[in-house]
Parts: sequence; C-alpha cells; structure tokens
Amino acid sequence: MEYAALVVAQKRYFASGKTLERAFRKQQLQKLLDLCITYEDAILEALQKDLHKSYFPAWAIEVGVIQSELRFALKKLRAWMHPRALPYALLHFYSSSHVQYTPFGNTLIIGAWNYPFLLTLRPAIGAIAAGNTTILKPSDQAVHTARVIEEMINTHFDPGYLHVVHADGPGTAKLLEEKFDMIFYTGGTTVGKLVYTAAAKQLTPVILELGGKNPCIVTPDTNITIAAKRIAWGKFSNAGQTCVATDYLLVHASIKDVLVEKIIEQIKSSYGADAGESADYGRMINHRQFERVKGLLQGAHIIYGGKTDAEKLYVEPTIIEVDDLQHPSMQEEIFGPVLPVITYTDMEEALRVIERNPEPLVLYAFTRDKKLIHKLIHEIPGGDVVINEQVLHFGHLYFPIGGKGNSGMGKYQGEYSFIAFSHPKSVLHRSYFPDLSVRYPPYTKKKNRRIRQIFRYFFD
Repeated sequence: MEYAALVVAQKRYFASGKTLERAFRKQQLQKLLDLCITYEDAILEALQKDLHKSYFPAWAIEVGVIQSELRFALKKLRAWMHPRALPYALLHFYSSSHVQYTPFGNTLIIGAWNYPFLLTLRPAIGAIAAGNTTILKPSDQAVHTARVIEEMINTHFDPGYLHVVHADGPGTAKLLEEKFDMIFYTGGTTVGKLVYTAAAKQLTPVILELGGKNPCIVTPDTNITIAAKRIAWGKFSNAGQTCVATDYLLVHASIKDVLVEKIIEQIKSSYGADAGESADYGRMINHRQFERVKGLLQGAHIIYGGKTDAEKLYVEPTIIEVDDLQHPSMQEEIFGPVLPVITYTDMEEALRVIERNPEPLVLYAFTRDKKLIHKLIHEIPGGDVVINEQVLHFGHLYFPIGGKGNSGMGKYQGEYSFIAFSHPKSVLHRSYFPDLSVRYPPYTKKKNRRIRQIFRYFFD
C-alpha cells in the first residue's frame, strides 16, 4: 500500500470513532500482548541475529519490558481515560471544569535499531492506549527484528488501524511528506532535526527521543565496588549501543585507578578474559557503526581492551584515558563499547566538562554528597538525573523519560506514554445563572471599580 493511501485509510478509520471506546483500546492492547507472547521465540532469535543479544538481555530489556508495559496499560487504562477534574476560582462559580485526554488521530512512530523491538513497540503502546491509529516504521538496520514486527502486526491488525511499513532514508523522507497528527521519533540528533523540520512544515507535534554525551560523575565517597559493577553493566550491555548508557566517566583523581581496576574486573567477570567468546556480549549493528567506533580508538590511550574484528563486527569492551578534551571520543556520542575516563580534582572542573557539551539525555552520579546531588538536579541542564544507578530508570513505569534540547523533547513511559499521544482538552461547563452584568459593555467607571473589587476578592 502506498504511503498516501495508507495515511488516508488510517484517517478514515480514526474518523469512524472506533478507537475512542475504552473496550476497543483494551482489546487491541490485549491482542498485542498475546502476539508478543506468541512471537516471543521469533523475536529473541531476530535480536540475536541483528545484535548478538543473548536470551537474558533480549528478554528482560526488550520483550519483558514490552509485556510488562502492556499489562500496566491494561490495568491503568480506565484511570488514564477518566476526566480529570480541575479546581476553579470563585469568579467561575456555578461551573465545572476538567481535562479530557483525547487522541491526536493518525500517528507515525519511527523506531531505532539498537533496541529494535522495544523502541518500536513501546511508543505504540501509548498510541494504542490513547486511541490513535498508527503507522510503525521499524529501523531498516535491524532487518530480522523488523521482519518479525511486520509479520506480527500486519498479519493480525487492520492496516487502517495499525500497520508496519519499511523504508530506508529516502523512503522515510518520502513518508514524512504525508500529513500526520503526531510523530514520535527515536534515534540520533542529526536525523531528529530532519524529522522535526519535516513536521514543522505540516505543523505536526513531535516527540523526539534522541541521545547525547551522558556523563557519569564518581566522587570519592561512593561505594566503589558497586559503582564499578553498575557502570560496567550499563555501559557494555548491548555493546554500548544504548542511548541512556554512560558516555564518559568523570572520576576524582584519588579513586581513578581503583575504580578502573574494578570496572576491568567486572568486565572479565561478566564476559570472560575474551569477550569475543562470550554469548552474552553483543556486536555492532553494521560495518558503518563498527568503523565509526573503531576510529575513535585511533591514537587513544587505551587502558583496557581495544581489540576489533571487522568480520564479526566485534569491538572489545574498551576503556581509554582522556587528557585532551579535543579527542574524537569527546566530540560525538560514542554509542559503542568505548568508555573514556577523565580525571578531575575539583568538582567545578568536572562540571565545566559537562557544560562543554549539549544537554545530555541523562546525567549519572555515584555519590553520597547531597549538595552535589541538589546541584545536578537543579542547575545542570539535561533530560533526567540518576544517582547511584545505571540505565534501570528506562524500565521504571512510573518514571517519565526523555531528553531536553539536543537530547530530545517530550517524555514517555507508562502513563506518560498515554499523555504523550493525547491532546489534553480542557472543558469548562458553566451555568446560565448568575450572569453578571459587569462583564458587558458599556464599561462605566462604576463597572471598572466593580471589576477591580471582583478580581481582588476572587483572585487575591
């Protein structure tokens, strides 16, 4: 089906009113949950082929999260859809007001390749719960997962309601020429700008889930052993191809050597002496990404790792020491298994390093310093802040996730996905009486005095 015809079909389906009913939305969410269970083995096999993901991370981080969020949406949908009463000022007495979350209409979701099942289906849960029709465009880089998603969706859903399309870069640009009521994009900042530009031509609202150079500060008062274990897990899972992973470490000089030593111990404990032989260690998605990450190692001071294999798309878990902030690893989001370590002696020095880069998607810190935590939360721009943990906030269903500025716009996850795909429509219902004459012309001095009295009384 051509893009234009598909969009028209979805707009007609939405106009039919079918998606507005709670029973219909629950039915579709339950169908998607049942399909995720039925296709579970096929999804896991596809993720292994695309990114060398073993069972545990593929299920726990992608399939399991989707199934959990679907169950969460089914449980909470009635409450989410219920009108939310608003307080009112005395000036509006004899009236009621509320917010009703209504669907945008026809939506487009563009997924990413690093978590190709999770990042395509997760926003779709919000779109379905909110009552929209949706076109899904999985990443053309994770080809095996995209095919499973296509079979799972297109075989079991009306294309006028929910449908998967495949498109490369030029094809996606062509798709974006269509008029959607809302677009949700997950991916890199460069393409995100193109999506935003295309949406602006149609005045289409957009949510952008992008990336950035996520810093991780480690202070001397932290639990170094636990910090090292969590940093190594968060950074090197999925071979570092995680938008919310730590991009670089800012470590106090007094603990740098011991922290690095313990991170190396954790890498070996997790993946063995040769991570290339580990069933639990991932691979780069393609040769372009492999060459890009390999290039970041040229001329770097490698503390650990550094081995690569182009045929297997393998980049060893690698730690590098950075003395020069002009090093290529500090000029772009790494999105791979390379961890730069920067030493600081003064916290202001560390914060200046963070400020050199655009707003991160998430700012991490391992610390017990309450003043520092307050400063990071209130003074350092960025999407989210996570203290003494890595990545797990991405599965916290009550936690709104999303970037700011260069790292994105808009929040989703759990109820926030429902809100992201809804228009909050404010409703005021006023009685005919009383009907104050002071509001109507002609406006005399007496009415001017009276309106001042009313405003002071009702609003002060």
